[in-house]
Amino acid sequence: MDLIEYSISDRIAVIKINRPDKRNALNPKLVNQLTLCFRKAIADPLVKVIILKAAGEVFSAGADLEYLRQLQQSTFEDNRQDTVALTKLFLLIYESPKLIIAQVEGHAIAGGCGLITVCDLVFAVPEAKFGYTEVKIGFIPALVSCFLIRKMGEGRAKELLLSGDLISANAAHSYGLINFILPADEIEVGVLEYASLRVNTVSANSVALTKQLLSAAQNLSLEESLELAINLNIQTRSSEDCKRGISAFLNKEKLNW
Repeated sequence: MDLIEYSISDRIAVIKINRPDKRNALNPKLVNQLTLCFRKAIADPLVKVIILKAAGEVFSAGADLEYLRQLQQSTFEDNRQDTVALTKLFLLIYESPKLIIAQVEGHAIAGGCGLITVCDLVFAVPEAKFGYTEVKIGFIPALVSCFLIRKMGEGRAKELLLSGDLISANAAHSYGLINFILPADEIEVGVLEYASLRVNTVSANSVALTKQLLSAAQNLSLEESLELAINLNIQTRSSEDCKRGISAFLNKEKLNW
């Protein structure tokens, strides 16, 4: 895992992209290592929250353009395999039953912005810029468009995807792309404090089921989403987490999840 630093402490896994010399650009090796690390963290019963961050001054500049140029000479199947690998990574993050937080301390551009788009929550420094610049080099923001339209609606998604413009952290916050803005000297502590709070105050089972419902409901009719909600509601009531939570509340006991 030479392109990734992976660590666990207090039920928080930290996945740190470590390719600063290439502005943390995404290539097959990095995508593969990210996928392996996320799978490891998601499968680990000792991990409750996952933080994604990056070394250097840029969170990620997106796809490695030298590699993309090589792919122009490759077969359709080679290109398909490369795209499918990134799709699987995005889906792995988006569908994770565990809370995933992006800690963005530099620009997140194109595929790099795609990475944070599929995370549950995003913390960023005020200086960070965000954008999907693919159309400016004759490419398209294909994969991320499927997720971005869910996140902020068609109007805002079109504004960003069709222009390729970069936006400030404040604009990204107002658009709903990021959740919190913290100064550079506070973001490390701020993210860890937030993650620790969620580790200790919310049920992992409840988080997983709520994420499942939120994801599925967007593809269902109102009646279908309500039926799913009913089933998940019933399922949750009989869970050990719910039994513990209600018992602690009624007995006025502090519950540490």
